Amino acid sequence: MTVVDETPSEPTDARGRVAELHELREQALRGPSDRATEAQHAKGKLTARERIELLVDPGSFHEVEQLRRHRANGFGLEAKKPYTDGVITGWGTVEGRTVFVYAHDFRIFGGALGEAHATKIHKIMDMAISAGAPLVSLNDGAGARIQEGVSALAGYGGIFQRNTRASGVIPQISVMLGPCAGGAAYSPALTDFVFMVRETSQMFITGPDVVKAVTGEEITQNGLGGADVHAETSGVAHFAYDDEETCIAEVRYLLSMLPQNNRENPPTVASGDPVDRRSDVLLDLVPADGNRPYDMHQVIEELVDEGDYLEIHERWARNIICALARLDGQVVGIVANQPQSLAGVLDIEASEKAARFVQMCDAFNIPIITLLDVPGFLPGVDQEHGGIIRHGAKLLYAYCNATVPRISLILRKAYGGAYIVMDSQSIGADLTYAWPTNEIAVMGAEGAANVIFRRQIAEAEDPEAMRTRMVKEYKSELMHPYYAAERGLVDDVIDPAETRAVLIASLAMLRTKHADLPSRKHGNPPQ
Repeated sequence: MTVVDETPSEPTDARGRVAELHELREQALRGPSDRATEAQHAKGKLTARERIELLVDPGSFHEVEQLRRHRANGFGLEAKKPYTDGVITGWGTVEGRTVFVYAHDFRIFGGALGEAHATKIHKIMDMAISAGAPLVSLNDGAGARIQEGVSALAGYGGIFQRNTRASGVIPQISVMLGPCAGGAAYSPALTDFVFMVRETSQMFITGPDVVKAVTGEEITQNGLGGADVHAETSGVAHFAYDDEETCIAEVRYLLSMLPQNNRENPPTVASGDPVDRRSDVLLDLVPADGNRPYDMHQVIEELVDEGDYLEIHERWARNIICALARLDGQVVGIVANQPQSLAGVLDIEASEKAARFVQMCDAFNIPIITLLDVPGFLPGVDQEHGGIIRHGAKLLYAYCNATVPRISLILRKAYGGAYIVMDSQSIGADLTYAWPTNEIAVMGAEGAANVIFRRQIAEAEDPEAMRTRMVKEYKSELMHPYYAAERGLVDDVIDPAETRAVLIASLAMLRTKHADLPSRKHGNPPQ
């Protein structure tokens, strides 16, 4: 009796092998199951591949190691070896420029990181650094793959090391689209920008259960590490959005403002906004009275191309504004005091926010324009005990260390140490301009008069009348708009309506600026 072997034979020719390849690829593209995809969508989340499609230009994505599988054994892993191992890696283009990307696939092992998973991420990070192109991570993972033990933890170490090596070399953007707990949260913290989506993304070192067990505090995941918490309170997230589609669209917009790497300049685009456009509205927008607030956003809108800008950390440390915009098509970074919030004072959070932004601009060849209307540093026991000295020094260090073109404009008041720290001429600003409404001084006239003329005021028959007279005298002698210009501390006092044209002409002159720092491994900035 003849026994017939019914086991399918392996393909023996090239056509059969190609058909097999397409079947394997289709399996990898499809993912683990329709049920897993439905569960992902039920949580209000897109799949990893759907996210990549939104990020890169249509048809431009090239996947790397699509057929990679883990080789771990034990705890049931040997029976479950899906293709991709829970992370999709590759490159594509955004508005025609190369971008590298990795995206956790929560449908596979909850997006948890194992050895093979980590190796794929390491490879794509190395490729991004070598090619000199931005890296975007679409994060939706449950942390280390517990079944693989310490191998998974070592995988995170490799990611952190590469994040650090890439810092200031290529733009790194982390997009939080799901949970990110424990050590995994440190990779986004090492990158240049962090995006989050409300309700579906969280970041924390220890979750609510651990917090309750250790401290007795009860809190939800979103209350502990949700998008709004990190966008408003901790400052961990630079951007927060209501849905993934809007979030990823804004990632594309941010990439359009950044260079590919630290050896290139940001892309310049043609602008239909006239270079010499006057902004007479600025004459009425900023009150001459230094005690009256106004919205600095409106000033920025008047100055930049088409009134369009991208604010960084919009909801954290609102007393200072950090934004990317264009002037005559050239990308610039804008740092501006916001008189509408805490009168625009510098405090711990504002100093940290602006310092990081200045460092980012300097790393990626983005000129910095500083708009000053600052009454000083915020006084108070909490600020002093919280280290306002070392935190304020971070901003000072960032400006002093920056070699990109730097232009400062004093709109109104600029008092004390805050004036020096906010890119004054004395710390290296290339050009310093002022409006006729400027007041540059050690402190406000009232405070200065109380110190300088304390005895005269106390001994006067009418102390209030004497104080008023001394304040007026101090202002006329040391705080008139041209005092700093007469001493060479301001390059020019300009008509506010002509500010846009002056800034654009100055940037054109500074475009070929070259500055060398002393030879050293690196500085030791304040912490």
